[in-house]
Amino acid sequence: MKDFSILQDKLEIKFNNRELLIQALCHRSYINENTNFRMGHNERLEFLGDAVLELVVTEHLYNKYPKKNEGDLTTWRAALVNTKTLSELSKEIGIEDFILLSRGEGKAMGRTKQSILADTLEALIGAIYLDSGYLLCKNFIEKNLISKLPRILKLGLHIDSKSRFQEEAQSREKITPSYKVINELGPDHEKTFTVGIYIGDRLITKGEGLSKQEAEEEAARRGLEIMKW
Repeated sequence: MKDFSILQDKLEIKFNNRELLIQALCHRSYINENTNFRMGHNERLEFLGDAVLELVVTEHLYNKYPKKNEGDLTTWRAALVNTKTLSELSKEIGIEDFILLSRGEGKAMGRTKQSILADTLEALIGAIYLDSGYLLCKNFIEKNLISKLPRILKLGLHIDSKSRFQEEAQSREKITPSYKVINELGPDHEKTFTVGIYIGDRLITKGEGLSKQEAEEEAARRGLEIMKW
């Protein structure tokens, strides 16, 4: 078993119930290989953490920006709680080193998958909420996540990649980009989609995700980098 005290030091949070922390880091695949593991996987904690995260971010934006309309606040919130932002924060904290995965998922680079990293962070937030209450959880989210908002706004990262790519393509190439599903892998409940982004008949790049929308967004993000837009 990993030394979870190292992660607690990184988080600057001491768990009263250490089992909550371990459960938050336990992916479903680990349970499949370790049937005697007495704690469940982290999906229920992820469900809770997602709700707490959205409440904390919404409350902060509502109070901090009283003159902003609902549309702006919704866009900013989406930029903070999307899979990419959460997975990047997960890496910054070092959560990937402590995720409990099956051997197969580990070999499949599960620790680097944006969806797993983001889901684990949400589960961790759920665990912090249950273990230490709303205020400490709120402080954790404000310090580690909401503090990124000024940079996101400065760099225009709150504008989703699909919208940005479409605007650039129409301006520079005089054409609207299109998306096509290239491949689907896995069972229906955990399917991974590969989507290509095209300008005319030209394939610019591909993106992967657990939904077509997520794969399209990833393809557009990569497309912006490749086209240097």
